[in-house]
Amino acid sequence: MKTVLSAPRRAVRGRGEGAEARIVRSIGEAIADRRLPPGTKLAEESLAEVFGVSRERVRKVLLLLAQRRVVTLIPNRGAFVAKPTAREAREVFEARRVIERAVVEALERDPLPDEMSAKLRAHLAREEEADRAGDRMALIRLSGQFHQLLADFAGNATLAGILADLIDRSSLAIAAFERRSSHSCSATEHRRFVEALESGPPGAAMRLMMEHLDEVERQLDLDARSDGAVDLKSVFADQPMGRT
Repeated sequence: MKTVLSAPRRAVRGRGEGAEARIVRSIGEAIADRRLPPGTKLAEESLAEVFGVSRERVRKVLLLLAQRRVVTLIPNRGAFVAKPTAREAREVFEARRVIERAVVEALERDPLPDEMSAKLRAHLAREEEADRAGDRMALIRLSGQFHQLLADFAGNATLAGILADLIDRSSLAIAAFERRSSHSCSATEHRRFVEALESGPPGAAMRLMMEHLDEVERQLDLDARSDGAVDLKSVFADQPMGRT
């Protein structure tokens, strides 16, 4: 059955962003939003038409995404959204626990500055609004952004970069294995974490973050598989066009 999905709702960045970076970001967002499920074929010709660029540029983008392990390149068959195995899914969450433990340790060393607290609470308000509206795609996207925001606040660009890739890969794992009845990343749990980070006893925020990641992983059905054709033109229908 063909899946027809809406275009990304995130605003396109400024003119200074290169075409390849824009396409990488757009495909990454579509994967994170689960509009491009694991196993989706990423046809060069369709992507070139969607984004108004040459197939050579699309090829470069797919190579970049393959290096981040969110795309799989198969000789004589083309590019596909990576389809993680159960073992890979477990490894990704194990890696996230290591990285996010380091992030929270950095955040717990000193009181959370008022500016950071305000930004986190503003983000929580957007998550809760999406939750009330039943906008699952927005909630998924905002959840990943919450964890990335914490990494950015921790002040270690290397950790933040590693986590960005792990968030993309865990989105793939969740898309492939999440039970239909589950709710993978709760805005309520995020709020409890922020409250603990702001005023909780030592170690409370760390405990909540580890419990949170454990719960997300527990919601995966590691015997499940996801298949189905996807219309790339529908996924990226509102992307700005160009010809390069």
